[in-house]
Amino acid sequence: MTISIRGGALHAAIISLALAGCTTTSNTASRGQPQLDPQRALAVATYAEQTDGKFPIPAVDVTQMETRNIRRQVDYPTQHPPGTVIVDTKNRFIYLVQENGRAMRYGVGVGQEGLAFKGNAEIGLKREWPNWAPTSNMIARQPKRYGPVAGGVKGGPENPLGARALYLYRNGKDTLFRIHGTNEPETIGQAMSSGCIRMMNQDVIDLYSRVPAGSKVVVL
Repeated sequence: MTISIRGGALHAAIISLALAGCTTTSNTASRGQPQLDPQRALAVATYAEQTDGKFPIPAVDVTQMETRNIRRQVDYPTQHPPGTVIVDTKNRFIYLVQENGRAMRYGVGVGQEGLAFKGNAEIGLKREWPNWAPTSNMIARQPKRYGPVAGGVKGGPENPLGARALYLYRNGKDTLFRIHGTNEPETIGQAMSSGCIRMMNQDVIDLYSRVPAGSKVVVL
C-alpha cells in the first residue's frame, strides 16, 4: 500500500498559499478574496487529495467544513486507557484516547444503524477498501436506492464504506456495527437515515493506522 499526501510539492505549495493568505498585503488579498483562518489553513494538508493504493481520494474542501469537524488533538480526561476508541454518537465525535488526558478527536456522521448500538466492543476486523452490501433494513427503508445494490459493491471510490472499515465484535461475534469512511464528506457531523459511523476518508485512514485489531471500543 502506498499513500502520497503531505510530502508532495503541490501540497506544500497549497499550504504556503493558504498560510500566506493570513498575512499578505498583496493585490490578491486586497481584492477581497476569502482568507482561511489558521485552523482551516493547517487543515488543507490534512484533507488534501491523495492516492491510497490504486485508488484516488479527493481533497475535502475545508472552507465548507465546520471547524468542529476538523481532526485535532484535544483535552479529554477519561478513565479509559490510551488506545481506547470512544464513539460519542450524540455529539458526533470519535475520540482516540491518548496519554496525559489527551485524545485525537474526529468528526463523524451517524446513521440509524449507528444509533442502535451502545456499550463496549472491540475491533474484530480491519479492512482496507472493503466490500459492502446494504442491510435488509436499509433496503426496506429506501428500496429504490439500495435495492439495485442488494448483491453488494466491491471496494473502491464509489463504495459507501470508503477507504477503511473497522468491524466491531462483542464476545467474538460481529455486532454489524462499523466505523468506516465515506465518499460523501459533506455528511460528516450530520444524522443520516442509514449507515453506522462514517468518517472522512482521510480521517478513517489516520484512525486505522493508529489502532490494532483487538482495540477496545466504547460507544456512548
